[in-house]
Amino acid sequence: MVLSIPSYAGMGSKEIKSPEKLPQKSMGLDENSDSFQEKSLMPDENSDSFRRKKLQIYFAESDDRQTAISGGYMGGMTPVNIRGKPMTNLSKRGAWIAAFFIFGNEMAERMAYFGLSVNMVTFMFYIMHRPFTSSANAVNNFLGISQASSVLGGFLADAYLGRYWTIAIFTTLYLAGLTGITLCATMSTLMPSQDNCDRLSLILGTCEQAKPWQMLYLYVVLYITAFGAAGIRPCVSSFGADQFDERSKDYKAHLDRFFNLFYLSVTVGAIVAFTVVVYIQMNHGWGSAFGSLAIAMGISNVVFFAGTPLYRHKLPGGSPLTRVAQVLVAAVRKRNVSFSSSELVGLYELPGKKCAIKGSGKIAHTDDFRCLDKAALQMKEDGTDPSPWRLCTVTQVEEVKILLKLLPIPTCTIMLSVILTEFLTLSVQQAYTLNTHMGKLKLPVTCMPVFPGLSIFLILSLYYSTFVPLSRRITGHPHGASQLQRVGIGLVVSILSVAWAGVFERYRRNYAIKHGFESTFLTAMPNLSAYWLLIQYCLIGIGEVFCIVGLLEFLYQEAPDAMRSVGSAYAAVAGGLGCFVATILNNIVESITSDPAKGRQSWLSQNINTGRFDYLYWLLTGLSVINFGVFVYSAQKYKYRARPVVVMEQNGAKMRSSPAEGS
Repeated sequence: MVLSIPSYAGMGSKEIKSPEKLPQKSMGLDENSDSFQEKSLMPDENSDSFRRKKLQIYFAESDDRQTAISGGYMGGMTPVNIRGKPMTNLSKRGAWIAAFFIFGNEMAERMAYFGLSVNMVTFMFYIMHRPFTSSANAVNNFLGISQASSVLGGFLADAYLGRYWTIAIFTTLYLAGLTGITLCATMSTLMPSQDNCDRLSLILGTCEQAKPWQMLYLYVVLYITAFGAAGIRPCVSSFGADQFDERSKDYKAHLDRFFNLFYLSVTVGAIVAFTVVVYIQMNHGWGSAFGSLAIAMGISNVVFFAGTPLYRHKLPGGSPLTRVAQVLVAAVRKRNVSFSSSELVGLYELPGKKCAIKGSGKIAHTDDFRCLDKAALQMKEDGTDPSPWRLCTVTQVEEVKILLKLLPIPTCTIMLSVILTEFLTLSVQQAYTLNTHMGKLKLPVTCMPVFPGLSIFLILSLYYSTFVPLSRRITGHPHGASQLQRVGIGLVVSILSVAWAGVFERYRRNYAIKHGFESTFLTAMPNLSAYWLLIQYCLIGIGEVFCIVGLLEFLYQEAPDAMRSVGSAYAAVAGGLGCFVATILNNIVESITSDPAKGRQSWLSQNINTGRFDYLYWLLTGLSVINFGVFVYSAQKYKYRARPVVVMEQNGAKMRSSPAEGS
């Protein structure tokens, strides 16, 4: 296929042919500008720089992506209705009204997620009579699957279903799983007998064990719930962000506030789970507690579907995995082709604004991962109708490059998820040994994780009035800190959190031994307050809000247009991997540090007063410091995407806008 050169200065279009010698000056993309600049080429035609310019000129001359006349959407990005038809009147669709319907769904999903994470360990231990360690690992696996499998939901949304239908299907699946868990906690046939099972029997492990089929049922409904979350999590934030007009001059400000409010809805769901649901469980039983989660999810589903007429949609762009595979196959097939071959026609791309990928705009060529560029090298032998498994467009190649470039950033947030996972399980054991009274009010142990949520709520409430103005004076950044800077701040605070946890656990353990509580690990020490745990809880809450909100916004803006759900899934997968890493780390620590033959107990002994949780926390601190060093290196090396300049007409005057890099 031949590429057409658009008329830039009143010139007509012409066919691109492989020139024997390039002119001394050509049109290229300047590193510091979103617009085309004249750039002098190096005279040495054998140099790597010259070959790069030669490749770049073909793409530059075959694409007028830098201009969107009268504020039109960049190729393929026009919002559509639920039937896939372009929307002509956007004033009655989308924006904040539609976003608030979506917030409700995420709030209920997070309420169920945290409600299960904090209660399921206790339910398995006290009701299903499972050992505490295996109960904690089972819940860690549930948390991990619900997040790691988010890539499946992101794939289905970007490839076939679209974000709306993916949320609709998986939120129904989520509700079915919660209903099954409620039945497990309600029907006596689905749980072992509770007769003659007091606290001492639980400690000694003499209570009647759950039958294999009872545990199988619980695991099945638990993992159905996990897979339900997998379709919601990668789509709901992206679907909410889709409701805002990319042509608006306030688009970036709206997006920034949306992701903060989105995470605020996550926090509200968590606070309700750690307080109201725990209260229901203590006063009305497990069936009512899990039933309240199912009812909340059902109500949120009704609210989500009620907002259907208001939503803006983006077309799914086809299978992203297929496009990635095509690029890799094409690059391998042309691995021996030289960039300076006389058979080279140029870098392959469709002419004009039209993009070959449905639901996507064109992406500027970059010099990263040069080996992948060979997938877009159009040779004379390719003909006019090349196979996508032999020749890919530049945009398709750049999609793969972006996915690869994004990987290190969410990977560096896995350690934050490891710390969060360990806190959810281990700090509950700590709290059982401490005095949870606040004056005359006794706070249930399972309510302790509410404090990270409260700290997140406070930070988000003060974010724009306090943090942004102060940090703007330091950094000069219009939003206080860039997305990657916020992720870095979150990682630093998480290090402080786990370091403090190690310091306090060492003090708590020594106190227990000194005052004769070494063997009574389920008895609270009256003179040592559980509220010392608030320091680590609040610090990890602050770290989470900076890290995760910055990461979600970063992934949404940097991901390819037709892969934004997959991009958002990166964050969820990192969280899921953190849960699995926590389980693996616990198992490694258990196997290395315990020696029953010599009477040596594990760091993670069920008796926390003879274990060494403080050593585990210090181990996590060291790993987190190393992880932060890797993040700093990755963030410094990362290059933000080049953004198209959009020309809009407002009151007869033309305006140019381009999203700021690193915003």
